[in-house]
Amino acid sequence: MIENRPWLTFVSHLSLLLGIAMVALPVWVALVASTHASDAFGAGHIPLWFGDQGHENWSQVLFSKAGNGIDVPVWYMMINSFIMALGITIGKLAISIISAYAIVFFRFPFRGLAFWTIFITLMLPVEVRIVPTYEVIAKLDMLDSYTGLILPLIASATATFLFRQCFMTVPGELVEAARIDGAGPIRFFFDILLPLSRTNIAALFVIMFIYGWNQYLWPLIVTTDDAYYTLVMSIKRMLSVEQGEVEWNKVMVTTLLAMLPPILVVVGMQKLFVKGLVDAEK
Repeated sequence: MIENRPWLTFVSHLSLLLGIAMVALPVWVALVASTHASDAFGAGHIPLWFGDQGHENWSQVLFSKAGNGIDVPVWYMMINSFIMALGITIGKLAISIISAYAIVFFRFPFRGLAFWTIFITLMLPVEVRIVPTYEVIAKLDMLDSYTGLILPLIASATATFLFRQCFMTVPGELVEAARIDGAGPIRFFFDILLPLSRTNIAALFVIMFIYGWNQYLWPLIVTTDDAYYTLVMSIKRMLSVEQGEVEWNKVMVTTLLAMLPPILVVVGMQKLFVKGLVDAEK
């Protein structure tokens, strides 16, 4: 018998509301700050209601130069961030799913060693190998290019591991039936494995897109041309003011714009994302 405890329900709901408030308050402050003048924060207090310069601030940030030495507008840097995030995501998914397919369904010498070699690279993130990686990219003349931003980050041991675990649950009878029907390796991959992996691909797409969008250190190192600046980089650049005051209204507009694409990806793919994480029917 389940007891009805109103006080416990009240405490749980109160905790949820407090958690939502803690997450939503900084977003609300950023949204309000984006509608005020830059000197509204110089008086020592933070306004908590909208001002009358929202349209001016947003249009100026989007379509004018970002300022503080950045000679491109924010919408251009959003495109750079989107290209980088999408390139990293597609590259990680493509390489990982093909690697997992080869490891699970093909018999070749040292197959287990190949998988564990890939898996060990989890201990070597880009921050650890950043010096030799930069040297390689510089020698290949890929600095200040989309290729230099994307290529060193497209391998993913985590995604390879997850796809491998997914493929290992495919029944051997299904593989044998496909072979009897005349399906070769390529047809089996595209007609059977990819549809079965749809939710896993969606879940990993969300994770990898956010990972690529939030990259800061690598783009900071390999880009010196403003034409290849990403949005996350620009926020730090806008805060680094040697003389004068930080234009917090523009910083907040840029911060909100940087939050928008990951939120849209998560909301738009929420059902597939959750299903890909919890679905155990394969």
